[in-house]
Amino acid sequence: MTIRRFISSTSLRAALIGAAAALALAACNKTEKHYVERPAEDLYNEAMDAVLASEFTEANDLFQEVERQHPYSVWATKAQLMAAYASYVNGKYDDAVLALDRFIELHPGNRDVSYAYYLKALSYYEQISDIGRDQRTTERALASLEEVTRRFPDSKYSRDARLKLDLVRDHLAGKEMQIGRYYLTRGYYPAAINRFHNVVEKYQTTTHAPEALHRLSEAYSALGIAPEARQSAAVLGHNFPGSDWYRDSYEMVDGKRVERPGARADDEPGFFGRLWPF
Repeated sequence: MTIRRFISSTSLRAALIGAAAALALAACNKTEKHYVERPAEDLYNEAMDAVLASEFTEANDLFQEVERQHPYSVWATKAQLMAAYASYVNGKYDDAVLALDRFIELHPGNRDVSYAYYLKALSYYEQISDIGRDQRTTERALASLEEVTRRFPDSKYSRDARLKLDLVRDHLAGKEMQIGRYYLTRGYYPAAINRFHNVVEKYQTTTHAPEALHRLSEAYSALGIAPEARQSAAVLGHNFPGSDWYRDSYEMVDGKRVERPGARADDEPGFFGRLWPF
């Protein structure tokens, strides 16, 4: 009985070991099949086919495989940038930024480095949220777009970056205005003034500049600082004479109602603009 049990136990143990070995061999064969070394050009072209088929996760894996198998080839350099592109179009912006930073660090003199900077800026730009949320990503987009225009002023990427900068600045100005209005309506006038000054100084070309100047007049008037209120209204009248915000400021500061038959021509100075030449 003991011998039979021993033989049975030994057979079972041998069977289990054999099964485990078979599984390990199968896994090994599968791994070897998946990671079989291939020419860099073939891997790269297959990855490009995946991009064209909108299979961006597979494309990213294949581009990384190019670099893994052929790290010192020209195809590896191309694959690094294309892997970042695949992450970008797949909506994985953080992965794209990491890959682009790495590409820029490793290949600062590459002829495609301008595109790397541009794609990094786009990765932030695509994440811009509404003005009610935190604007750190918007600020990163602003800094990255400005870097593109500064480093590559004559490139086609720079021209598009300049167009996008207008929207980014307007977005950040809108956030400042939202906070400034909040402070103003609650009587925190110095805090409101700081926010409106930020808009006037940093984002003076945005659509929010006229209102910011009017709100400055409003806040200074509430504090009883008439000269500053009139000065803000003067700047508003000089730069935006046809704006409704200017008329509101004039009525508030001067205490007179203004008839509004229609907007004046933009180059015609308003009342305060004639008093304070700039």
